[in-house]
Amino acid sequence: MAQPTKMIVGLGNPGADYCFNRHNIGFMAVDCLAEAAGATPWQKKYKGLIATGNLDAFACLLLKPQTYMNLSGESVGEAMRYYKLEAPDVIVIHDDIALQSDQVKIKQGGGHGGHNGLKSIDAHIGKDYWRIRIGVGHPGDREEVTGHVLGNFSKADRLWLEPLLAALPHAFSFALKGDAGSFVQALLPPSPSQ
Repeated sequence: MAQPTKMIVGLGNPGADYCFNRHNIGFMAVDCLAEAAGATPWQKKYKGLIATGNLDAFACLLLKPQTYMNLSGESVGEAMRYYKLEAPDVIVIHDDIALQSDQVKIKQGGGHGGHNGLKSIDAHIGKDYWRIRIGVGHPGDREEVTGHVLGNFSKADRLWLEPLLAALPHAFSFALKGDAGSFVQALLPPSPSQ
């Protein structure tokens, strides 16, 4: 495969115990993209699992850091340096409790919003990367946040989660081109009139 021009990072925690946690929506998203890209099998490298594939016209490196969330930047930094990519070539997909379930936002740069994975990535590669925030809702009480993000998605959550993940590969071509508005628009469910 050609030298990757984009790196897509999904954030999560390694291990079967975490695989359907809200905090692992980044891993779920990258798995969907890997399938759509006809990516290579996952292999252990750079403190993570990597695969390569083509999305649209872009040669992409897909990465799932295996360091646990609060050290994600170690894996991202190693892979980015090895492939000689710059922070703006990196797209990080992660959960966000500040957004309601099923809401998605994308932007380049910005703060970490208290997200330990982003704090670590900021420390290793700076803040100039793209981030896709997928809302998982807020439990309503700060004391319950950890249990909420480390809890599994509910059956009700699947009603929005599965269509969103299914729409992601098509929409992602806009993210790769930096077209934030079209990316979010492409993820919206079709209106009943269509």
